[in-house]
Amino acid sequence: MGSSTSSGRPVGARDRDSEGRARNARPRDGLGRPLPYGADGVPRQPEGVVRTPGETVAEAQRLLDRGRPFHAHEVFEDAWKSGPEEERGLWRGLAQLAVGLTHAARGNATGGARLLRRGAGAAEDWASASGRPRPYGMDLAGVVAWARQLAEEVERGGGAVDAGARAPRLRKAP
Repeated sequence: MGSSTSSGRPVGARDRDSEGRARNARPRDGLGRPLPYGADGVPRQPEGVVRTPGETVAEAQRLLDRGRPFHAHEVFEDAWKSGPEEERGLWRGLAQLAVGLTHAARGNATGGARLLRRGAGAAEDWASASGRPRPYGMDLAGVVAWARQLAEEVERGGGAVDAGARAPRLRKAP
């Protein structure tokens, strides 16, 4: 008989989804960090959800405001994978910004700053190439400025940031 973990899973076994693809089923905390099997985690975002762009922006903002940038990144990732080819750079850049905020909230200043700048550059490049600085009502210039400012702050030190308190405003307040 083979050995197993405290969760009863065979050692070396991989979690699989209903279609047999490898998926990590470990619970996660609010910043997406894996927790031990059996721990109480934060509900995960369902993957592969097709939303309208407006729904994507609203859901991502809700998650960002709740201090869950890792989960917002998954919403942006769904948009990048299911949306039109010409918008993939936009959604990918926004996903990178959310992951950058995730790393900054986890206290990873180097990774956070790098991803914030990479996402800012991608969003800025997309806006310039597309001629759409306000897609779906988003204020890309404001989001880019937010990301670059936060990148500078986390590099200067000060430890982990509060993801909810430092969440970007994807749309300008009316």
